[in-house]
Amino acid sequence: MAENNIEFTSVVDGDVEEVPNKKIIKFNPPLYKQRYQFVKKLVEQHQPKKVADLGCGDVCLLMILKYQKCIEELVGVDINEGRLKWNGSRLSPCMGDHLDPRELDLVITLYHGSVLEKDCRLLGFDLVACIELIEHFDSEDLAKFPEVVFGYMSPAMIVISTPNSDFNSLFPSAVFRDSDHKFEWSRMQFQTWALDVANHYGYSVEFTGVGEPPAGAEDVGCCTQIGVFRKKAKATESAVLEHHGEHVYEVIYTTSYPSLQQMDYCRRVVTYLVYREVNRMKQRCQVSLRQHELEPESADPGNPTRKFISDPPVPVLTEADKAMEMIPQPFCIGDKFYVPLERIIAYPRLGHICGNVEKLREFLFDVVELNCDGSAVKVDLHDCGDY
Repeated sequence: MAENNIEFTSVVDGDVEEVPNKKIIKFNPPLYKQRYQFVKKLVEQHQPKKVADLGCGDVCLLMILKYQKCIEELVGVDINEGRLKWNGSRLSPCMGDHLDPRELDLVITLYHGSVLEKDCRLLGFDLVACIELIEHFDSEDLAKFPEVVFGYMSPAMIVISTPNSDFNSLFPSAVFRDSDHKFEWSRMQFQTWALDVANHYGYSVEFTGVGEPPAGAEDVGCCTQIGVFRKKAKATESAVLEHHGEHVYEVIYTTSYPSLQQMDYCRRVVTYLVYREVNRMKQRCQVSLRQHELEPESADPGNPTRKFISDPPVPVLTEADKAMEMIPQPFCIGDKFYVPLERIIAYPRLGHICGNVEKLREFLFDVVELNCDGSAVKVDLHDCGDY
């Protein structure tokens, strides 16, 4: 959304320009964030596994996309080696990523090189993003761009954003939005180019944009115009292999994220979840025990002495647990508390990770104490932390 305020400056992507006799145009959220959110929504909708950002710059888009659970490979390419080296560490896994690993593996790689060069490591991608990139090409480079990205890389989907020069009438005339821009296209120019490229390389294309114009100027269209290209025919594996060639790009940074696909992390998560559920049920049992210990002896209502229940009742179930009443319940024998593995695996996340009781038992072997036949987790009913 664009907002109108009074006089003298225009704001595009946070840059302020002096604009005599013009009103302020501010975008909320900022225009660059709207572009990144557009790509994020595209990922959420189509669930690509391999995504590349060409001209990734300060890696802000990659930082947003690394949280998308569907993505298993994330690549950034940029000509500015210094920016990649400076920003690469921003993509490193944090403590939370180790404590709560993602479901699928994720590898992030930053390459130094020109997006106009062919590198076989960029083949087979599901989505390639070119956000505010093509306007930085001169005519010779712009002619090479489709052959490399559409013809050689040939991803399933490509999203290209570029300034809409029709919107520039609201800014100073005859001035590009960035000093490095070689051109800025009108909507007709961009759509003509995009349709020609799409038809030549077997893609369909849809046009949209972000950065809506202020009221009264709707005819200029969005500040940023976007083309979303989809490949009509899915490339066969043999066709992709035919393109394999040399590695042109230089790896500047690479990192792998912890995931449940890695046995050590998976076992750690399963063990934590099991202890959490067992302790939750044990605490509920202890509360029930205390309540019964305080009940007066039924044989002599006048005697306020308290009785101890040596054989404690089954813990009271919450509403969430009522659906599992048919599943074996936790029980006590002496000062030991037992939770059947069938009960534990009924909890959704543990069931999703382990799949069955046998797999759960394998994860817990030599890590958690089980009863003699391995059918239940065994813990002390009262330990030091309970007092």
